[in-house]
Amino acid sequence: MTDTPAALREAHHADVSGGWLRPAVFGAMDGLVTNIALIAGVGGGGVSPHNIVLTGVAGLVAGAISMALGEYTSVRSANEQLAAEVAKERRELERHPEAEARELAQHWVARGLPEELATQVAEAVRHNPEQALRMHIQEELGVDPDERPDPWTAAFSSFLCFSVGALVPLLPYLLGATSLALALAVGGLGLFVAGAIVSRFTNRRWWSGGLRQLLLGAAAAAATYLIGTLIGVQGGLG
Repeated sequence: MTDTPAALREAHHADVSGGWLRPAVFGAMDGLVTNIALIAGVGGGGVSPHNIVLTGVAGLVAGAISMALGEYTSVRSANEQLAAEVAKERRELERHPEAEARELAQHWVARGLPEELATQVAEAVRHNPEQALRMHIQEELGVDPDERPDPWTAAFSSFLCFSVGALVPLLPYLLGATSLALALAVGGLGLFVAGAIVSRFTNRRWWSGGLRQLLLGAAAAAATYLIGTLIGVQGGLG
């Protein structure tokens, strides 16, 4: 089997612009942890399975909407801020092209490029305004202005993945079970699987990624269970 160099393959890098992967991962993990913790908290307080389901469904709906709105607003605001910076840089390139070319050359010199070569390249780029703008934005802000994440994609990914994640620990109750331990075990399995899946995008060992998410979720569930138990006991004493 011939090993084709990565440079000759299209799209040999993963999407790191934050378009869908980040909100999808955050949404799924947040949905799992949120509802596992909610179920552990109210279950520790001694409420009925019906009330646990009611709490879980409310947490799913409220959390999914909140995550989607938050992702949309965050990505939209970041894009608007980037657009403002691009407009500012465009004005500077139009008003002071020589100074901007020198600034670009200095960025490259700081990275180790010979000064003469950096100056020649910056001067050549200066005659292509759009390319010059793109390079200035990349050097000064560290982003590619042509790769802006879509706020609707981020919102939909977050909404969908949060809903799926939050549904997992509720499944035993929805299927007729009444065991809190079973619901938490299913939620823990969901956390482990989600962490293992995410590890495929990061080259982390699957069992390590799964175990990390499981431990984080278990810590959250233990904290809310303890609080729920204490409040339930105090309520009973009152």
